[in-house]
Amino acid sequence: MIVMPKLVLASASPRRAEILRAVGWPFEALPANIDESRHDHEDATTYVKRVALAKAEVVTLRVTGATVVGADTVVVVEGEILGKPRDEEDARRMLRLLQGRWHQVLTGVAVFNGNVGRARVAHEVTEVRFAVMDEAEVGWYVATGEPIDKAGAYAIQGLGARFIKGIKGDYSNVVGLPVRLLYELIMAEARR
Repeated sequence: MIVMPKLVLASASPRRAEILRAVGWPFEALPANIDESRHDHEDATTYVKRVALAKAEVVTLRVTGATVVGADTVVVVEGEILGKPRDEEDARRMLRLLQGRWHQVLTGVAVFNGNVGRARVAHEVTEVRFAVMDEAEVGWYVATGEPIDKAGAYAIQGLGARFIKGIKGDYSNVVGLPVRLLYELIMAEARR
């Protein structure tokens, strides 16, 4: 029998919490509240791994001996890194940029073992193809409010699903937490 440790999720994301609940993983959520600004010349992989680790480290200071998970997700299209849109116009810009194209969703995951003061950090990449959207569809979708707090201005698990034409890779990664990668990191740490 495999017993998974209770996790402390260093996130306020309801989507990450939903994923953990869906797979039956016990957890509590403690938001990290860190500066998520990108450093100059930082590529997407380096960025998501750094931010995920920073979230886990900050929350580890508030709990004792826990397994803390930090995660961060971005969308990359044509070399441009898209985080959460600043406002509705930025969301429209992102959706126009994504439409009719394949893009990558990257999530960095950090698992910090508070018992030994050690972290494991990795990332997952999933490719997603967006359908072509007309201006009415872009306007309607932005008006729903869903794109505003999502990397790349869409939610594959929500209303945005109607604009997804294809996916190659881990669906849960696109939602915000690659479950298989998290499981592998936890199991690797348990074997040490």
